[in-house]
Amino acid sequence: MKSKSTTVLLAFFLGGIGVHRFYLGQNILGLLYLLFCWTFIPALIALFDFFIFIFMSEDNFNYKYNIRTGF
Repeated sequence: MKSKSTTVLLAFFLGGIGVHRFYLGQNILGLLYLLFCWTFIPALIALFDFFIFIFMSEDNFNYKYNIRTGF
């Protein structure tokens, strides 16, 4: 199960190379971040991701990024 706080920290510190996207299982996006990291555009996008994850509710994060079982 993925943690929201871990995702927030990865987005802030290693978001420019896409580590938070790899952590969330979004490997294609992670590769795009890694491929274009020299342009600093992924770092800017990761900053937006950081704020999105900060303000996202825990329930919404779990619904979106964790596997829903028991339904």
